[in-house]
Amino acid sequence: MLEALRGVGYSVEAALADIIDNSISAHATEVRVEFDWDEEHSRISVLDDGCGMSDRELERAMQLGAKSPLDARDASDLGRFGMGLKTASFSHCRRLTVATVKEKVSSCLRWDLDELGRSEESGWLIFEGPSDGSEAFIGSLAEHTHGTLVLWEALDRIVTPGYKSSDFSDLIDRVEAHLAMVFHRLLDGARPRLKIFLNGNPIAPWDPFMMGHPAKPWVSPVAKLTTTGGQIEVQCHVLPHKDKLTEREMEHAAGVAGWTSQQGFYVYRNERLLVAGGWLGLGQRRAWNREEAHRLARIRLDITNTADAEWKIDIRKATARPPTSLRGWLTKLAEETRDRARKVYASRGGPINRSGGQPIEQAWRADHTKTGVRYRIDDHHPAIAAVLETCGENLALVKAMLRVIEETVPIQKIWLDTAEGKEASRIGFASEPPDAVLEVLDTLFLDLTGRRGLSDETARRMLLTMDPFQNYPGLVNAMSSDAP
Repeated sequence: MLEALRGVGYSVEAALADIIDNSISAHATEVRVEFDWDEEHSRISVLDDGCGMSDRELERAMQLGAKSPLDARDASDLGRFGMGLKTASFSHCRRLTVATVKEKVSSCLRWDLDELGRSEESGWLIFEGPSDGSEAFIGSLAEHTHGTLVLWEALDRIVTPGYKSSDFSDLIDRVEAHLAMVFHRLLDGARPRLKIFLNGNPIAPWDPFMMGHPAKPWVSPVAKLTTTGGQIEVQCHVLPHKDKLTEREMEHAAGVAGWTSQQGFYVYRNERLLVAGGWLGLGQRRAWNREEAHRLARIRLDITNTADAEWKIDIRKATARPPTSLRGWLTKLAEETRDRARKVYASRGGPINRSGGQPIEQAWRADHTKTGVRYRIDDHHPAIAAVLETCGENLALVKAMLRVIEETVPIQKIWLDTAEGKEASRIGFASEPPDAVLEVLDTLFLDLTGRRGLSDETARRMLLTMDPFQNYPGLVNAMSSDAP
């Protein structure tokens, strides 16, 4: 049975988050996770300053199925099945030792799958104390008057043949990113309710909603609904377009799975993140997929721990399904968020005219037909119109060139190149030096003030309504006919 339970499917980072859930339920304010590399003798430990357990409480915690998921629980309890400690640990190690101190009285019990396998006739053996040679690894608990230490040894599902110290380091990075996301609401704030240290370094929270960012285009009011499983709270967010973010902000906000994968619902229970992204099987006629156009949409959804069964929360706290009675309400909220996110994504982050509120002149337009969307060069864009008006006998040749460009836009390649993980497309003179922008601006400014006879002020206003020059107001406002 224990060997079968090892296949529940925990990742290392999800398993450690489950262990930390127990620490939070024990009212811990500080958790220390340690990764010790020693090849096949490597180990992982989790030490908290919670209330600890008595000898009887520890024995019960180490038993399988000692707690019914139907039992009433404290409102702050993050567990449900009473299986997390064992299944999360056995998913990655063959030896689980738990040492605890409560009111200065210490206890220590151990599961050892290898020992169980060698003594099948002896029944369910839980051993007292650490294994020989492991005493030093629970020694840090001796300095505490209360708290619990969980020690994983014999990491056969982690340290496999060919596994190197660099792989262990990469694992540490993944764990840090995951814990920063899962517990970000507990870690955040001037006086955080929880501190997590990884190999002695504090973990900083990762906020998926970029709260407080000045370029964030939309946040909905908090919507509340009372259900049989308790009150549900939902708040919808649209994140800033990438043109409004620095490279560091872009990389950080992408999250552990990347921009496209991180879109959708973030389901929390007692402010602990259960599901990070995805559309919960919602959609009109068919379930929505994670699509590039909706990558800026993220929705916070809070449930209580009395709603676990109603929401079909699994043992790994990795999936959730909204009850039928809520699907229509949630779909409506998600549709508005997706629509707003798509508009921000498609806008390329271009602002309206700062002075007159007029829309920006786009060089491309999308024509929606019965056979699909066609992208056309807009010949009313001032830069394009200027060429067409002055090309004389070459007009037909220039129009033919523009038609060839329209008919050969590599839409699929552009989509693939800007899909998750590449972010290689460059628009709006991105990364170009100011001189490159000025070269084009000078040409257009001279055409407006010379051939068309506009005043400097009128020409500058027109340039500020042209894409992409609205992004360079400083350069535009410095344009002058008197300049050399």
